[in-house]
Amino acid sequence: MRLILRSPDPVLISFAEATLAGAGIEAVVADRYISGAEGGIGAFPQRVLVRSADWMAACRALELAGLGKDIVRDAP
Repeated sequence: MRLILRSPDPVLISFAEATLAGAGIEAVVADRYISGAEGGIGAFPQRVLVRSADWMAACRALELAGLGKDIVRDAP
């Protein structure tokens, strides 16, 4: 799995997740529950992960949805 997006904003995470699902790309949201439990102060951002083989297609889908600036491009 490869990180594609990280944010403390649950709306942005949900939009990214729906965008990827609409493109047929399976995504996993990590840290969803710890992020909610910490009270919304942003200390634990949620992470969206996709299969390494799907990463380029996921980037294209998120860019088309206007989330290009939020893509984490430097993570392995």
